[in-house]
Order: sequence, then C-alpha cells, then structure tokens
Amino acid sequence: MADQTIQHQVEDNKNETEEEQDYGILLYYKYTTIPNLQNLSDFYHSNCSSLSLLGRVRLSSHGVNVTVGGKLRALKKHIEALETNSLFGGTDFKLASCREPLNDQVAKECGFTSLSIRIVKELVSLSSYPLLKSPDISNAGKHLSAADFHSVLQNAGKFQEEESFGSDKKIVLVDARNLYETRIGKFHAPNVETLDPEIRQYSDLPSWIDGNSERLRGNNILMYCTGGIRCEMASAYIRSKGAGFENVFQLFGGIQRYLEQFPDGGFFKGKNFVFDHRVSVGSLDTDTLGSCLLCSTAFDDYSARSRCSYCRMLVLICDSCREQESLYVCELCQGNGKLVASISTTEDDMSEDVLSPVALEANSNLNQIRHSFSMSSRNDQHAATSTKPMRKLRILCLHGFRQNASSFKGRTASLAKKLKNMAELIFVDAPHELPFIYLHSPPDQNCESVQSEGSLPFINCNRKFAWLVAADYNGKSDAEWKMAKVPFDTAPYQQQTEAFDESLQRLKTIFLQAGPFDGILGFSQGAAMAALVCAQQRKLKGEIDFKFAILCSGFAVNMSEYSEGSISCPSLHIFGNTEGNDRQIESCASRHLVSFFDRGCSVIIEHDLGHIIPTRSPYIDEIKDFLRQFLQFNT
Repeated sequence: MADQTIQHQVEDNKNETEEEQDYGILLYYKYTTIPNLQNLSDFYHSNCSSLSLLGRVRLSSHGVNVTVGGKLRALKKHIEALETNSLFGGTDFKLASCREPLNDQVAKECGFTSLSIRIVKELVSLSSYPLLKSPDISNAGKHLSAADFHSVLQNAGKFQEEESFGSDKKIVLVDARNLYETRIGKFHAPNVETLDPEIRQYSDLPSWIDGNSERLRGNNILMYCTGGIRCEMASAYIRSKGAGFENVFQLFGGIQRYLEQFPDGGFFKGKNFVFDHRVSVGSLDTDTLGSCLLCSTAFDDYSARSRCSYCRMLVLICDSCREQESLYVCELCQGNGKLVASISTTEDDMSEDVLSPVALEANSNLNQIRHSFSMSSRNDQHAATSTKPMRKLRILCLHGFRQNASSFKGRTASLAKKLKNMAELIFVDAPHELPFIYLHSPPDQNCESVQSEGSLPFINCNRKFAWLVAADYNGKSDAEWKMAKVPFDTAPYQQQTEAFDESLQRLKTIFLQAGPFDGILGFSQGAAMAALVCAQQRKLKGEIDFKFAILCSGFAVNMSEYSEGSISCPSLHIFGNTEGNDRQIESCASRHLVSFFDRGCSVIIEHDLGHIIPTRSPYIDEIKDFLRQFLQFNT
C-alpha cells in the first residue's frame, strides 16, 4: 500500500513537472499612473530576461500593455512578482498554454523571437494623429463579464435588470478590431445590430465612429476586442461625445475570456485572431468563417502572412492560389479602385516619384503611376520578408505657383536625400497650366518662364502649373506667351483664389490611382492648397486619406469660413522668420495660416534662409522628429 502511495506521488510530481514545462502566452494590461517609468522598465528587463520570456512590453506614464511567451512555470513566476507590486492590483492576467513557436517567420513577425521593452506615449494609439490628446481613460465604458455580456446578447431587447440598460434603447454591438481580424471570427447574435467598422488599422476607428455617430447615438453600445485594451480607449472616445453616448459597455477580458467561459463559442463564430505565434485561437465550433480573397474557398489561416501589395494589410490566400499568384489587393484597396491588373511586374527606366499630369487625365494610360507604386510595393514586400524594418512614409508633394513636379523635385533633392531612410517623396503637377511671360528686358539665357519682348523661345521650356489661379485665368488656351504686368506684384498669391474644385479633383484622382499616402507636403501655393485639404479632411474621408501635412512658406487662401484652431490635422509649419529674407511669402502670412490649426497638434519651425525648405541642422532634425511620430503606425 505504501509502495502504491509513493508511485502515485511520483506520477503526480511527474505530471506537475511536465505541465510546468509546457509553453504558454501571457497577455495583460493595466491603466494606472506609473510614478517612475525607468524603474519599471528596469524591472521588466531584469525579470523577463532572468525568466527567458520573449515578446512585447509597452510602458507609458498611463500603464502597461504586455504580451510575452515562455515556459508556464516562468510565466507564473512573472505574475507572482507583479502581484507583489500594488500598481498591478486587480490586473486580469490572461495565461494560456500552447505549443512553442515552430514557424520562425511568424514568430519573428509577431515579435516572439526577442524581448522588446519600449517606453511609449500611448499604450495603444487610437488616433492616426499622435499629436492629438487622447480621450480620458477614466471615462471608459462599463466592464461586463463574459457571462453578463453573453446574457445581454441572449436577451437582446429584453435585458433590463441593470438600471443602466434603458427599456427604450436598442443594443448595438461594435467590433473594435481590424478587418483582417473580423474576417475570420466575430460575434453574431439574433436581433442585435452588429457593426463591423472594416478598418485597416485601429487608428482608423475614431474616423469611423465620427462618421457613424448617428447609428450609435441613444443606444446601448456593446464593444469587444481581442483582450480588452482597445475597447478601453475606444469606449472612452465614444463617451467623450456627450449626450446620447453615455451607455457604453465593453467585454472585460475580450474574446479570450469569453471563449474560456463558453468553449463551444457561444455567440462568437469562427476564430479569434491573436498577435502572437498562435495566429488564431478557435473554439469547439470548427466552422470556418473566413474565405480566400481570390477563389472564395473557405479558409482562415494567416500563417503564410500574405499581404496586400498596396497597403500591406494581411489577406487570406489559400495554398492553391498562393502557388499561382504573388501579388494581392485587399478588399479595402479594391473598394478604392485599385486592381490586381494595376500592379506592374515589368521593370523599366521610368521615373518612380514624379507622376505625369498626362497620366492623370480621364481614360489616359496609368502605367506610369502604377509602375511607380508597384516598385515601392515590391520593395516593401522584400523588406517585410527580410528584417521587417519600418515602412517608409509616402509623402505627396505639391509644388508652388508657376512650378512643376520636376522642378520641385530638383529643389527638394537635398531634403529627399536626408529623409531617404524614413520617407519617400512623390511629386505631381497641378492641373492648371500657366502661360509663359516676357518683359521689356534682355532675354533670360536660361529660358525660364520670362522672355524679352518680341523674342520667341529658342529652346523648349518646361510647362508651369498652378493649384489656384486668378479670376481672369482663361484655362489651357491661356498657356502660351504673354507680357508680364509691370511692375511685378510682390504678393500675387492674394489674387490667386480660384479653381480649387478642379485641383481637389486632381488630388482625388492621384490618391485613388497612386495612393495611399501618409502625408502631404506643400510649398508656397502648394501649402495653401494642402491647408484647404486639411480643413476638409473629415469631409474627404475615403477619397483623400492622410495622417499629417507639412506646410512650407504657406499662406491662407479662402479660409474665411474656418475659425482659429479649427483644423485638427497634425501639421508641421516651416517658414522664414521676420528676418528670414523670404521675398515671396511674408512671415506674418505663414503665421496667419498656422492660426487655423489646432495648437495641440501643430509644430512650427522658423528659419532665416529665405523662400526654401531648410535642410541643415537643426531644422532637418526637427523635421525628422515630426515624421518619427508617424513611423510607428507603419510597423
């Protein structure tokens, strides 16, 4: 009998040892004030390294967001160490056992081949505009346990035991995740309106909320995401809208806790996408919700990490289709007019970053634009499969009055060179062709756009364009030679206020055919044009999408309907100071333009170098600092 007891103890210890050696994933977050970030960072470096934990640790003054993997024994020791710190009281530690990472490519892309500990401004970036103030997390929606969340869905329209659920309010279910996540799994409950924002990235969610606020107003809003953290910020954003948006609830612990409570899946159909080497986690329900982008066969495996050749979002491509095709276009890019056939596979010597105005005419050949983007797409694709660096920002550049894309590219060559590791500059001509002008002066031997009276151009001069023109502009028929007004008007931009709609249409076409772009850079009149686009950014959502604007030697045109600080687009303003020797645009004109932008998301660089974009220190360093805030959204 004693021998049997000893044998049982040995087997129990053996089973316990095997269990403790299993691999696992630990997810947790906690919003709390961190008094000393560096001390906490040092703790994570020491603790995670000693326990051989790998993954991502994000720390901010507002709290922590952690996803790490390792042996279950090590993960439990990590939790024990945290629980001795009062900062982590009440933290929901979500620990799941799983196999060790086998696919090095997937593990590397998900960050599970190393330990990454970073101090960041935000634990999750709700907005594409990192300079804007985030909503107050203390105003987040009410937490519902998995059981309560299930009960609400099960009794939709009748769940009124809680005082906060009004009898006159319907339930609206909002998925706070990205499209590639919702493709393979989502909640579905009878008699519940479910809203899938179909966003490319989490930072697109505020714009979707703004555009669908009437569908949310006055209802009981239920939200869910993978583990809960995205709902914290998103629910706070909804509630910040005030009256009619008070009743917001979120699934505590996210889909992960729900599937633990309801292993058969409950109201969740499909698989839960996760940001680690597991890729996705299913329930006992084996139905496949996703389908191959190309052949529509039932398919929900992202292990191959296939991506859209335009925007780099994950797409579902089955094994058979992946053997036949290597370039894909996601649903969102297809919806914006981008086609698989548009992605060129032919190399040629065509310029990659100057978009021809001829190519943008209706029914014209688009090969030049398509080639330009396909080249950068292939470069991105190659980078993604190697060391996965940050994707460069794509910035559309708008030239000044009486310039063209080619000349502006030449003038900004130094800027492009110094930003080559973080940004790609793409240049385009404005739509309004201008006449060449001549004076009663000796001919200009360099044949710019000014010739002497009576003389004809003896070599071909490059055409000049404008985004805005004077009221007496006669269109293309006016694009010949004419005598200049004497003396020259020192502030001609004040009279160039017409034809904005045509220029806006040109930009819509460019974004459709050559986008996406992360930002817009405008110089002089190009900055005035860019500012007008910034002012209409929300109205133009879906047609002209960008995250920031760089306005160089800018000035305000047709801005009378906008008030001070009313433009919330993150912006960098570069212009000459009072002694800056800018003979074209006075410093006060550029400052006046700045006044229309929200001070909380605008940066100013003043210099003394004239009518140029400065590229020497410290100016170039300040430009890079501004751009770095947007690179994190392209990892």
